[in-house]
Amino acid sequence: MAFFRPRVSREAEVRYHADVEISKSYPELLDRARQAEGTLRDLRAAAADELELLAAGVAFDKALTEALRAAESGQRATFGVKAYDDRIARRKAKATPAGATWTAEVDRLRTLREDNRLWGIPRVPRPVPAVR
Repeated sequence: MAFFRPRVSREAEVRYHADVEISKSYPELLDRARQAEGTLRDLRAAAADELELLAAGVAFDKALTEALRAAESGQRATFGVKAYDDRIARRKAKATPAGATWTAEVDRLRTLREDNRLWGIPRVPRPVPAVR
């Protein structure tokens, strides 16, 4: 007796292959984020003005966001094709060593990005309009 075993959807296969391609750029994007962080730290140590710190903080945020997107793609690709359609397969894949490694990396990058958004980007005061 043969049981019907449904294949994964075509959309899941396409998304999987796209995630594999995006995740290949992860090391390069992570290096860019490290360089942007180094620039931001150097400017803070040199007591740069707030506009330079604002530009460096925003550049670091953009670099972290790109690295985070690549890490999330790597995480999804590591979970496998079935995980795109099946939440149970996704949960099982998270419990594997490779899945846990990618999940920890994504969480670390999210935390770093949120920390930068809260404390790393200075808020430049805007002039208050005069009331007439």
